[in-house]
Amino acid sequence: MNKPKKRPFAELVKENKLQLLRDQEAMEKIEQRLEKKHIRKAK
Repeated sequence: MNKPKKRPFAELVKENKLQLLRDQEAMEKIEQRLEKKHIRKAK
């Protein structure tokens, strides 16, 4: 069996970012969390 190829962290981050950008539902959840966070800080 072959060992899985280790990828650099930057490559993993880039791949994760692209997946999130394609996943509209996940993006909406992130945006909602950020909005709540900003609202709490503003109070």
